[in-house]
Amino acid sequence: MPLVTTTEMFKKAYEGGYAVGAFNVNNMEIVQGITEAASELKAPVILQVSAGARKYAKHIYLVKLVEAAVADTDIPIALHLDHGADFEICKTCIDGGFTSVMIDGSARSFEDNIAETRKVVEYAHAHGVVVEAELGKLAGIEDDVNVHADDAQFTNPGEVEEFVTKTGVDSLAIAIGTSHGAYKFKPGQKPQLRFDILEEVSRRLPGFPIVLHGASSVPQDLVKVINQYGGQMPDAIGIPEDMLRKAASMAVCKINIDSDVRVAMTAAIRKYFAEHPDHFDPRQYLTPARTAVKDMVSHKINEVLGCAGKA
Repeated sequence: MPLVTTTEMFKKAYEGGYAVGAFNVNNMEIVQGITEAASELKAPVILQVSAGARKYAKHIYLVKLVEAAVADTDIPIALHLDHGADFEICKTCIDGGFTSVMIDGSARSFEDNIAETRKVVEYAHAHGVVVEAELGKLAGIEDDVNVHADDAQFTNPGEVEEFVTKTGVDSLAIAIGTSHGAYKFKPGQKPQLRFDILEEVSRRLPGFPIVLHGASSVPQDLVKVINQYGGQMPDAIGIPEDMLRKAASMAVCKINIDSDVRVAMTAAIRKYFAEHPDHFDPRQYLTPARTAVKDMVSHKINEVLGCAGKA
């Protein structure tokens, strides 16, 4: 099965009341862990690449790793650009084999966001590629995305119809209380998603796929493992998974997951070196790291996304 777009994935997810996981990839072990989990659970999956991943691993290496995963499995896999900053980056990825791109114009004015998104949509659709855009601003830090909490903005439901109509975009990321990174809330602060905004957006855009960024919910037991073996991570208070599952049962068809995978992988590596301080073979410590990625993705598919058996 070749790489696919997210069009059919999202149609089935919307109708079925579940979401597809979009997992950030940076190296071979992460790609393998994600796709092994998805393949065993017969779940569709989106492998997404950020600006930081492209700088770290190079575009061509990541594309070839994903192509290898496609050849090694029989599940639908889409290759997606996460947070494309402008038309040129999106064009490079479209020309370079991606089947989906995100143009993030959330830092622009409403009018400029429409104009840049429309430009990407026209080029992408001419090449059989789908486009995700964003309205509203999520707080937090993820690679080149850095938005202070004071600058975060909830999505205005009153703008979504005009935006989608004028841009022709295929899916829309909205801000309803999630944020990028592992550290989202201060101690004692209760996480809460604005389901009223999600409901109003879905009412105005019936059947249209919505995306949630910044949806990590890092398990505290993994943070404790990292700290047990020399780390200094503060408590990572994320979005409760029951809230994410509720969002997935509504109009949210794609949920981005990154920090959870990173923390799982790091915890496994730290634990391995603590138990085997004299080992130096990367294959030895990356094997449990890959398993940790697989276990985390399996958990997300089963307990949050609800997409097991939907491939």
